[in-house]
Amino acid sequence: MNMDRNTVIGFVLLAVLLFVYLFTATRNSNELQAQQKKIQDSIANVKRIKDSFDFANRKIDTTTKRINLDSSGFSREGVESIVVVENELVKISFTNKGGQPKFVELKNYRTTDGQNKPVVLNASGTDRISYSINSNNQSTQIGDIYFKSGEISKNADQSQTIRFVASGKNGETVSHTFTLKPGSYLVDWNLTLNGADKLLSNGVLNFAWTQTPQQQETDVAYEKQQTTVGFFEDKEFDYIQTKTEIKLEKETKWVSVAQQFFNTTLVAAGNFSSGDIKLTKQPEDTTRKIAEVVATLQAKVPVTAEVSFPMQVYYGPNDFQILKKQPIEDLDEMINLGRDMYRFVRPINKYIVMPVFDFFRSFAGSMGIAILLLTIFIRLVTSPLMYPGYKTSAQMKVLKPDLAKLKEKFPDQQAYAMEQMKFMREAGVNQFAGCLPSLLQIPIFFALYSFFNSSMALRGEEFLWAQNLASYDVIMKFPFNVWGLGSHLSLFTLTAAATSFLISLYNSNSTPDQGNPALKYMPYIFPFILLFIFNRLPSALTWYYTVSNIITLMLQFVIQKYIIDHDKIVAKIDANRKKPKTKSKWQERLEQVQESQRKMQEMKNKGNKS
Repeated sequence: MNMDRNTVIGFVLLAVLLFVYLFTATRNSNELQAQQKKIQDSIANVKRIKDSFDFANRKIDTTTKRINLDSSGFSREGVESIVVVENELVKISFTNKGGQPKFVELKNYRTTDGQNKPVVLNASGTDRISYSINSNNQSTQIGDIYFKSGEISKNADQSQTIRFVASGKNGETVSHTFTLKPGSYLVDWNLTLNGADKLLSNGVLNFAWTQTPQQQETDVAYEKQQTTVGFFEDKEFDYIQTKTEIKLEKETKWVSVAQQFFNTTLVAAGNFSSGDIKLTKQPEDTTRKIAEVVATLQAKVPVTAEVSFPMQVYYGPNDFQILKKQPIEDLDEMINLGRDMYRFVRPINKYIVMPVFDFFRSFAGSMGIAILLLTIFIRLVTSPLMYPGYKTSAQMKVLKPDLAKLKEKFPDQQAYAMEQMKFMREAGVNQFAGCLPSLLQIPIFFALYSFFNSSMALRGEEFLWAQNLASYDVIMKFPFNVWGLGSHLSLFTLTAAATSFLISLYNSNSTPDQGNPALKYMPYIFPFILLFIFNRLPSALTWYYTVSNIITLMLQFVIQKYIIDHDKIVAKIDANRKKPKTKSKWQERLEQVQESQRKMQEMKNKGNKS
């Protein structure tokens, strides 16, 4: 197998694996189109659940409101008031309706959709955490109850606490106490019920958590593809990205709704005993709404007069280092550094790519330069693996005239393949020298693919003509969508495809004619395919691929021009030809199979002629 075959095999495997990866990571958009009816049904179901929770658009006459107030004592009428608690990272606006956060502003992050506004989570107007209580044989959603306006108190550790209290007719009370610590994205929430034996049925808290993530990134369609719901069930992390719903049948520690770079996570100090999650992604690319998530979670508490159920809520970025520091087990799994069949690349990202990249960006002038240095590092480390392939390519360049003559002597493809193998063995050229090293680079590529898609450090970073390394760059806008490309053309994608084409062109000079059009033209077809694969991917990835290709061209030129001695290769080949050759059992069997195939083909050709 010569260098071109190695290149073709590498290209084909890379293309197949990349297509599989993209399919498993983004097939949700195709499923949405194929399952429009299911989506509409899910939306209708979500609306039905919302209506059952008496959201703001529910119409109730004044008489009904007074009856509810008189019988239960918990007020469903009132004036909404907002109280703000903040630290250096977040600004949380609490509402007395439901006694909970209404929206959360992240001070250190801005939207990249052109509006340059602060990133705000939990702000759709329908986001809330509710649960049902009983009073005088009536069920009421806590999210509909107006609490007494909370007052902020500062604690000795500089944390801030706000408490909301709602009272029933018979002396029952519900209190929500929130504590925000300095420098934290995590809010402690202590839920206390006085009269819980009457307010709850059989000591079960039935939570209903609704989240409607809104667009934060440039490409809303790509952000929808990256949106997931993760959960930590039975001490194991799992997630849904393409499914519409899942049942939680074992104890669950936390549930997280994550967009591409931000997430909101609900954590139970104990556990949620069971529940189910419904995820509905929006099919239209024009809406700012990313998805609708409804999670119903059950928690068991003692059947006593007074109970407490401590929880925490995380509002913040999908930053690996930040999530790793949270007192929440495996929350960093929400960052996709390799999942499912590609989980084997996660250790590469955690222990090699991320530490090296963090080191380079600590002193590099820009993220683009840090990616450049990371690429150089990776290529230098893997160069010894690629050297056998480069050496085989140089040997094939020397043997190209002889192989061309051999092709003329044996025009039949099978006969030529058998003679070529014999000729290569006599010349002492290892046909498979470049195969395994080329395959070893594939895990690195997929590790970097996951890393550049999920790296918070790249978000909003400019480099050259790219406005945001975490999204595609735009050199040309189309007035309509072009199949496979979308409505734009990325310049970094063009440079990646062009340098891939140059590599194919360079290798073709040392490649004998294989007689197979697929092998002959595949290296030139692959760069064209890259245009459609890379055009909507982050420019950080296409920049990396461009630099990697340039380094490959430089290494091939330097190794073949200055390191490999062609005269020595010719002398060694001549010496090998004169040595007596012994065949291994595997080679003998392979030649027997090829000879049998050749004879069968000759018989078939004779039969066709007759």
